[in-house]
Amino acid sequence: MNWLMMLAALSGAIAVGAGAFGAHGASGEAAAWLKTGGEYQLIHAVAALVAVQIGAKGAGWLFVAGAAIFAGTLYLMALGAPRWLGAITPIGGTALIAGWLWLAWVALRGG
Repeated sequence: MNWLMMLAALSGAIAVGAGAFGAHGASGEAAAWLKTGGEYQLIHAVAALVAVQIGAKGAGWLFVAGAAIFAGTLYLMALGAPRWLGAITPIGGTALIAGWLWLAWVALRGG
């Protein structure tokens, strides 16, 4: 079983659900958090699947974990969790950036 691919696919499904909830079931700041989280999570679910296919699994894990932290904290705040969780969100963003840098390193090395 390829855990990374499975988690990336689940991440994509969660992102679509969060985006739909933000568009149809939330308003104001909560809707904006759901939209932002959904967009970032969906982009990085696809990026993780690509990373697996090109042999950059480390980048894929950073994308999945980073998206879970970044989007997850936004989703939780949209659902009423304390706003201090927003201080954790950048940790996820840092992991996402690290994933992109990992991919750049793989490309620089020739694949």
